[in-house]
Amino acid sequence: MNTTTSIATQATDTGDTAQFDTKSALKFITCGSVDDGKSTLIGRLLLDSKSVLLDQLANVSKSGEADLAQFTDGLSAEREQGITIDVAYRYFNTANRKFIIGDAPGHEQYTRNMVTAASSADAAVVLVDATKLQWQKPALGLLPQTRRHSLLCHLLRVNSIVFAVNKLDALEDTAKPETEGQAALAFSNISHALEAFAQAAGIAVAAIVPISALKGHNVVEAAEGWCGYSGPSLLDILELLPVTPADTGLPLAFPVQWVEKFSSSSDTSQGRRVFWGRVATGSARVGQAVKLLPSGQSASIAQVLGHTRQPGTVAAGHSAGIVLDREVDVSRGDWLLALEPTPTATAVAPDDFDTAPASSSLAPSRELKVTVAWMDDEPLVAGRVYWALHGHRWVKARVKRIVHKLDINTLAEEEATALAANAIGHVELVLQEPIAARPFSQSRVLGALVLVDTASHKTAGAVLIN
Repeated sequence: MNTTTSIATQATDTGDTAQFDTKSALKFITCGSVDDGKSTLIGRLLLDSKSVLLDQLANVSKSGEADLAQFTDGLSAEREQGITIDVAYRYFNTANRKFIIGDAPGHEQYTRNMVTAASSADAAVVLVDATKLQWQKPALGLLPQTRRHSLLCHLLRVNSIVFAVNKLDALEDTAKPETEGQAALAFSNISHALEAFAQAAGIAVAAIVPISALKGHNVVEAAEGWCGYSGPSLLDILELLPVTPADTGLPLAFPVQWVEKFSSSSDTSQGRRVFWGRVATGSARVGQAVKLLPSGQSASIAQVLGHTRQPGTVAAGHSAGIVLDREVDVSRGDWLLALEPTPTATAVAPDDFDTAPASSSLAPSRELKVTVAWMDDEPLVAGRVYWALHGHRWVKARVKRIVHKLDINTLAEEEATALAANAIGHVELVLQEPIAARPFSQSRVLGALVLVDTASHKTAGAVLIN
């Protein structure tokens, strides 16, 4: 793959900046198997983009050489064991763009941390260690964590997935002429394996690029012709990737996070409380009719405040304060949903007292068909009850049935009665109360839940509504 096929490039050609924003800060993660060089890659990006202060460089330098992985491995246990445990975020910028990097752990037992980072990422760089694969074979097999992390990023609607084939420099030995061309052969075979896997899994690949995180080849500066690759460097690719567009095309859905009371006001023409939160979908504007969940009451928006308390319309992805036209019982965890008239089969006579019924644009649901990325050591089995967090609202959820699990190696759907730790499967849930749910493919906020163990209070699974 000599040129990036990212949709960002297509957007540049078409000029569609509304849906393909390549100027805002890009939030991306590095993921993949253990010791593939994720932390080292981030260190290289920070170092070569001149985003590291001299005192930071001195703190991670040993014998005159910088230990690049320690730029992100901040926990003492990480430094002692040489592994990444928690997600570490770092910030840097180039002349063209700002970036927020999340360094996700590669160990299976820390998959929940990787899922947390991927759930809000615009892009993912999946590292592949060439030295761990049988690169001499055209039909080589990929590591399980490479497959698992790629599938999880795809399920979590990470817009752009870039495969970075690392440590190709380790296959070259300048002292042995017979090794010449090994890196190019390895990159070619690994690229074909990645493309075959992505096609079978339905993953759209933005680019496949050969890199050396340790030496810096193709990370910030392009290494023309290295490994038979003449495309852009990894940083050049990242600068062109789009951020995830906000769900502004859907009707308003607003989860209430905090209620601000100013009941001392003498103005009774509208409600005397401000409901703060982040608009999930659509836009909040004055005069809009809304229905409250779970109470079912209806009201109209009398005032919309931005995060600086300036009045005006607030679109999805931004924080807002909403004041309704009358006093209603709303608390943290409730939802404000756009109210739209429901079309009737028969026309209403002009002198009829009946009016067309109205309902929210999003029908609440109690029974859900979902995809679950299971992260608890205790297996998921039918009949168990968990707390489910949707937005800021907690409801009880019972596992009705496990439909099947996904084999990450063959991508086949297998019959299953339980989901073990780090397994991915399709499950049917029954909720104690209805929630405002949309498929995750339509909305990241409305289509996602978190399952929490009722006894241990540990995060048990990430749920994506089908």
